[in-house]
Parts: sequence; C-alpha cells; structure tokens
Amino acid sequence: MSEYKAALERFRDRIPADVDALLVTEITNVGWLTGFTGTSGKVILGRDEAVFLTDSRYTLQADEQVSNMDVATYATPVRDEEFLATHLARLGVKRLGFDSTMVTVAQLDNWREKVADVEWVPAKEAYANLRSVKFEYEIERVRRACELADATFSHVQRMLQPGVTEEAIALDIEFFMRRHGAKVAFESIVVSGERSARPHGVPSSKPLEVGDFVTMDFGAWLDGYNSDITRTVVIGEATDRHREIYNQVLRANVECIEFIKPGMTGHDVDTRAREILNELDLGQYFGHGLGHGLGRLVHDSGRLGQNCLDVIEVGQIWTIEPGVYIPGFGGVRVEDDIVIRENGVEVLTSSPKDFLVLGG
Repeated sequence: MSEYKAALERFRDRIPADVDALLVTEITNVGWLTGFTGTSGKVILGRDEAVFLTDSRYTLQADEQVSNMDVATYATPVRDEEFLATHLARLGVKRLGFDSTMVTVAQLDNWREKVADVEWVPAKEAYANLRSVKFEYEIERVRRACELADATFSHVQRMLQPGVTEEAIALDIEFFMRRHGAKVAFESIVVSGERSARPHGVPSSKPLEVGDFVTMDFGAWLDGYNSDITRTVVIGEATDRHREIYNQVLRANVECIEFIKPGMTGHDVDTRAREILNELDLGQYFGHGLGHGLGRLVHDSGRLGQNCLDVIEVGQIWTIEPGVYIPGFGGVRVEDDIVIRENGVEVLTSSPKDFLVLGG
C-alpha cells in the first residue's frame, strides 16, 4: 500500500552515512513500515533494499500484509540470529545501525556473539520521534478511532446513575467498542467520588453515589491507531465547588487548544494550563503533564510538560488533558485529541464538554 511506501522512504532518509543499513526491531515501528500486525518481526532497511523477517508462525500473514518489501520466514531448527546473519550477508551489510534506546544489553551481546562479522552501531537518532509527524492516512485513522470514542461516551451516559459500579461502566465501554469492530486502546479508567482523585485509578466495585464526580478515560484501538478521551460528570446533584473546579479545568482545556501552535514547545503549552489553574490555586493538584503524542501507540512520540522542549510541528497529534485531583474530594480531567495544522488546530474528539449532571 502507498502509505507504507511513504513510511519506508521517511525512515530510509534517516539512515546515517556511517552505516550500511538499519535494523528495525521495535514492533510498533515494524508495523508502521510494513502493515504487519503480528507480534514478532524485524526489518533490515538498506538504502536500496529492505527485507521483512519473521518466523513460520506468521508466514501466511506476512505474505498477505507486507507488500512494500521482500518477505522471508524461517522455521525450526533455524534460529533467529542465524536467519538474520544470512540476510545481512546477502545484503552485504558490514555496519548495522540499531535503536540503542530499545535494545537490551543482553540482546546486543547475543547479536555480537552470533552475528560476529557485523559491526553493531548505536543509531538512536535515526529512530527518535520517527512517527511524530503523521501522514494524512494516519490522521484519518485516528479520526475514526475518535469518532468511536465519542459514540462510546454517548452510549455509556445511560449507565451514569446511582448504584451502577465503576466496573460495570468500564465493561460497558469495552463491550460497545468490541461490538463496533475495535478494542479498547488501554484499560479504561472509571473512578468516582473520592476515588476520582486518582488520575490512573482502576475501576472498582464502588457504586456511583449522588454528589460523585465520575471521571472516565478511555479510547478505541481501530485499524492500528488509537484515540484517548476523558470526560468527567457529576452524579445526581452538584455543588458550587464541583462547578468551580470543573469549569476551571474545562477552561484550561479549551484555552490550551486555542493556544497551541507550531514552533512552541511542550513546556510553553503546559505552562499555559498551569497559569489558568493557578488563578484558583488549583495548579498544586495538577501533577502530570498536559498531554502526549497519539497514534499507533496511545502514548506515542512526544510529551507536553514542564521538561518538554521539543518543538511542536504541523501534522502532530496531541492529547490536551488538564486535570485537578484533590485528595478527599475528587478529581476532574477533560481530554481531547487534536491535530496541529498550518492555520490552527483540528479537534478530532467532539463529545460534549459542558458541565453535566447525570442520573438525577
């Protein structure tokens, strides 16, 4: 398919001058390059040739899915290292770059022992932020995953009433997505009442109660790409404090979406969110970063946070997710998925964000 050809050429342009080829072993990058959806495979990427290697469990699948490079598979008694050495020799590779941020010391020692006639060259810069700027086909797939997440939020609202447990809501989210051809992008977060002050709390058997904040963070994994959305509502009856906290978090979400632009850093946008929250002395309860990259992984390349100095570029997809988590009271997070465009931001998630009181 043409999209995988484009990915191949982007990666090929990154091959350092001092190596003959790159070895791609991280399975997310392998899938991005090839379309392969299995769990085991690697790519030898040269300047003029590329080959996908996997074992016999995936022979038929690889033949069906990988069309932009040669495919080679092996079976017992051939070992993985032997097979790799054979193809490196066939391609004339003497100096091979590898991703030193992903390869363990033990794996590298094994390669050096078993593939002794190749010099192994750390080349982490070739792999860094490789998938950060998305192709249009990737944006379209994330958009569809976002549409399903939005539909899921609409569907699950009927469950948001006193007596329904956090676990039941999380299961309903997953069932809805599976019925629509997707999987959950990650284990859904559903936390209520005082438990909503846990940013990554695990759903429990606690039933929803009147006066609870309920924070739901979930996403769809569809056609290899993810969405990630968070919405917070109040059950039954809200206080002025509920409204005050929620509306300030919502304001941080909305204004940061309007604020973010190409050329800024993650630090710049995260700082804006903290300025807004600190107007009501809420910044002390915001302990995580404002967002992260999104794509083939839920937490894809890039972060928006105080220590993030990478420059924001056109074509990146980000989450914008300010939150406030007050021990003993509860928490609020409002999260959307956005694309950076030349002339502004495209928001991919469209679920309502107005203050909602449900289940009354």
